[in-house]
Amino acid sequence: METQQAVVSTTRKKRAAGGGLLYSQKVAPYVFVLPFILSFLIFFAYPVVSTVIMSFQEVLPDQTRFIGFANYKKLLNPDFYKALLNNTKYTFWTLLILIPVPLVLAVLLNSKIMKARNFFRASLFIPALTSVVVAGTIFRLIFGELDGSLLNSFMHMIGLESQKWLRSSGTAMFAMVLLATWRWTGINILYFLSALQSIPNELYESAEMDGASVWQKFRSITLPLLKPVTIYVLTISIYGGYSMFVESYTMFNGNNSPNQIGLTMIGYIYKQGLESNNLGFGSAIGLTLLVITLLVNLVQLKSFGLFKKEE
Repeated sequence: METQQAVVSTTRKKRAAGGGLLYSQKVAPYVFVLPFILSFLIFFAYPVVSTVIMSFQEVLPDQTRFIGFANYKKLLNPDFYKALLNNTKYTFWTLLILIPVPLVLAVLLNSKIMKARNFFRASLFIPALTSVVVAGTIFRLIFGELDGSLLNSFMHMIGLESQKWLRSSGTAMFAMVLLATWRWTGINILYFLSALQSIPNELYESAEMDGASVWQKFRSITLPLLKPVTIYVLTISIYGGYSMFVESYTMFNGNNSPNQIGLTMIGYIYKQGLESNNLGFGSAIGLTLLVITLLVNLVQLKSFGLFKKEE
């Protein structure tokens, strides 16, 4: 026993003499969080600060000079308004579909009377595993202009003429929203399912004993308890709507759609910042998009009462 105590005492002395700082209880927590802090500073804080600085500069391949708010004044142009309008429409339609439809499907898949629930859950989630590039290319072929494309073949079957689906603003937006619906419905169903399974069954049993109907249970129990998840899904859907780019890029086979009907905010950043080699103007567009997305999310969070103090 004395020998073990002597060994422990000797070890502590060596640690205190050699690496006492690393074995300190005050320093150890900072050592463990140091990788996260470094990652945050290198991959988030530094790019954000650099973007803010570049938005007030003209950054060209051979020169960089400070130009004040000139980049932000250049935002007042038709292409910027078109990109913002396209993203706003896209976000509106995706929210109108990707909130209520997955919610209803999740309730059905969570019901005990639903047959083959696991099969439908897996089937609806499979599109989320598909690459966006692959999905966009397939949808571009479906909405193709040729007579042999899938939709035009269907039009011929019912006696109608071929359509140029991706050359009209309305049908092109329909195609992009349909792609988003096909790909993201399963993800939102998963969110709602996880929340539904956390609701105690005793609440529904008590409501049944009181004579509540299916609609009354859904309105008075399910919807209120799903509010936190609904706010989360709404928030990430707004972000996803305003940051959409790959879907439009692959569907239109590039960043130059007819009459800019597929131009998005990220696509506009790509066109000005990378294709035109003007990183300063691209940074200004990116920061403006960040502010717009932040304001929209703050408004919807405020409308849901998320900032109210609990009594």
